[in-house]
Amino acid sequence: MAFVITSPCKDEKAAECVDVCPVDCIEEGEDMFYIDPNICIDCGACEAVCPVEAIYMEDEVPEEEKDYIEINRKFFDK
Repeated sequence: MAFVITSPCKDEKAAECVDVCPVDCIEEGEDMFYIDPNICIDCGACEAVCPVEAIYMEDEVPEEEKDYIEINRKFFDK
């Protein structure tokens, strides 16, 4: 299980999450950041620093944000 970045990040892109990630699993997309689920070690550092509270553990993503689980996965299916 990994962390997922949701809609509050869209067009915000504050990047504090990128700076604190110990395994560099967060990549910048066109309008938001994404967490690579194959690299994420579930440390929670990104969640703690997100200024817009956009980051959740996959199983804790709010119902209205669940689409972002798949959006995140598709970003890394390049």
